[in-house]
Amino acid sequence: MDVIERSKQRGEKSICFVTGVPGAGKTLVGLNVAIQQSIKAEEAPESERNLAVYLSGNGPLVKVLTAALAKDKQKREREKGNKCNITDAKREVSQFIQIIHRYRSNMLAKIKLPIVGGHLEIDEAKSVAHQTAGHGEVEHVAIFDEAQRSWDLEHLAGWLARGGSRGGMKKVPDFPMSEAEFLIWSLDLRKDWAVIVCLVGGGQEINTGEAGIGEWIRAVNETFPDWKVYLSKHLTDKEYAEGNVAELIRHNNNAVQVEQLHLSVSMRSFRAENLSKFVHYLLDRELSEAQKVYQEIKDKYPIILTRDITKAKQWLEEKARGSERYGLVVSSQAYRLKPLAIDVRLQPDIESWFLADKLDVRSSLFLEDAATEFDIQGLELDWTCLVWDGDFRYTDEGWDHNAFRGSRWQKIRQKEAQLYQLNAYRVLLTRARQGMIICVPKGNIDDHTRQPEFYDSTYEYLKSIGLEEI
Repeated sequence: MDVIERSKQRGEKSICFVTGVPGAGKTLVGLNVAIQQSIKAEEAPESERNLAVYLSGNGPLVKVLTAALAKDKQKREREKGNKCNITDAKREVSQFIQIIHRYRSNMLAKIKLPIVGGHLEIDEAKSVAHQTAGHGEVEHVAIFDEAQRSWDLEHLAGWLARGGSRGGMKKVPDFPMSEAEFLIWSLDLRKDWAVIVCLVGGGQEINTGEAGIGEWIRAVNETFPDWKVYLSKHLTDKEYAEGNVAELIRHNNNAVQVEQLHLSVSMRSFRAENLSKFVHYLLDRELSEAQKVYQEIKDKYPIILTRDITKAKQWLEEKARGSERYGLVVSSQAYRLKPLAIDVRLQPDIESWFLADKLDVRSSLFLEDAATEFDIQGLELDWTCLVWDGDFRYTDEGWDHNAFRGSRWQKIRQKEAQLYQLNAYRVLLTRARQGMIICVPKGNIDDHTRQPEFYDSTYEYLKSIGLEEI
């Protein structure tokens, strides 16, 4: 907020990088900035309104946040005696919480087509310049959650050339910018001042085409050298931009280190700040270190092991108190959990999954629909049950990566795809605030897709760490 005020007073354009351990509250920081700016704007004269927009490429996160805040707004308005239906509340909330594609589409609608010579130009016939916003959007501040997931040039250009995922959008061939560079360009169009806040997670890439945080800094260095850069020294850690950030900012005279921009304590797992460390050792197969950290956290943050899905569900229901939420989580590659009544091809109604009560069959509390890493990324429950399928198997030589194709498992051999699968389990293992149970099925000797050996080695590995069994 200080950087925003300074940028406003000095007529500067600035970019802040907020880093933090998993669950440290980066999303909360972004939402607080967006909401506080919106409250200020409501109280200010129209000519002095400084709006902010919270942008995320995470569809489930935007959907759940919008629904939760809209319900809260509806409740508060009714307590004041005002009429407020949920549709109007959602419309108001969606003004400052948006999916990144919507913001991008608004800006794409203003550019000249075809793109000539690799340079973007505004089409004056499509966009009328505003006195202060120029051809930019009305917001002075754009908060981009999970900024490391912004698309690289190749991925964005290909997506736009095809007309989107399904080819239904207007095609934009020869697009010359990465998503990061395009967002900075969009804010740079403003005539007065602007701030971008990048919320950055480390080591959490689960999709192809993600450029990483280095692309933001490269874009500033090469295309927008007048922008002020604010970051903490932790952005130079190896999990950010492959440890390249220090080199990228070495010759940027506008870069300023601000220690408060790093959130070092996990809020998500308030009972076990070392959970992310435990998961790191578990996935890196560092047995002795995983055993040591588990002993440190198990009394405050229980991690239980079972082979019985019924016992796992009972454990969740017994642990939860009051309004605490629990649910089933699985890998998006967990195709052979169907005998356990879990079908990853059936996507949950994510708004109801996170927000509906125990009587709603769509709710996580009903323990029927399971969320994958894509559904739950950036969100969490109090208690989770991770049902571990044969897609990701422990062996003495390393993790055995598999994807289900047709009627059988096939090896994943591409290193990048293996990393995404590893990070998928990293996400799934860090979604619970208070504790989790891991269910590794026994398999079925009569089913070639669910042979016991697909599961036994993983179970024995987790058991060797010392996890309590039920």
